Amino acid sequence: MRNILVTGAGGSLGSAVVEKFKREGYQVIGLLRPNSGEESEESDYTYEVDVTDESSVSEFVKEYQMQYGELDAVAMIVGGFAMGSIEETTQKDLLDMFHLNFLSAFNLVKGFLPLMKKQQNGTFLFVGARPALQPTDAKGTLAYSLSKKMVISLSEILAEEVKGTDIRTHVFVPSIIDTPANRESMPDSDFTKWVNPADIAEAMHYAVNTPSLRQMTFKLYGGV
Repeated sequence: MRNILVTGAGGSLGSAVVEKFKREGYQVIGLLRPNSGEESEESDYTYEVDVTDESSVSEFVKEYQMQYGELDAVAMIVGGFAMGSIEETTQKDLLDMFHLNFLSAFNLVKGFLPLMKKQQNGTFLFVGARPALQPTDAKGTLAYSLSKKMVISLSEILAEEVKGTDIRTHVFVPSIIDTPANRESMPDSDFTKWVNPADIAEAMHYAVNTPSLRQMTFKLYGGV
């Protein structure tokens, strides 16, 4: 049985990733925010874990290895968005985005890297953001863009660390993802230029199942 771990399994993108891998025959273990009321009915198993907390992730890693053993892939979907220029951004804004976007990925990498090194294989799937690659788009989203840039840098550093193994690392960089929350916050936008969560899920499945792809950045910019 192939196992994939999906954080943020109850969100729009997380749900699409869960559904895609479940449909393709994977056993899906979904992680949800504690006390959030979120659900992930498509996941085979779900756990409430604060992925921004190092000790919580460490405890879950132990539980995971006892229950499931090997891990084929981990999709780190948890993240958040915030507006703010340099002058508008506070230190708290930076720390909030740092915790939500970067630490949520770092803790999973740190926690499961030893298992993947023992296996000598596995795939880490990161979610970046276009403003992290294009500064012109980052002007009004400083904290968000910086935190996502750190995620991309983490994936690149990780790729160097696992050279010589079959551990792979990929980053998926969407523009705006077409979710109910984004539509509500930006009702006057052209939704046809946004990225469907299902398209990101397809790209993730392709990356996991194409061993020749060692380290890739998938840019999914919709019709923009």
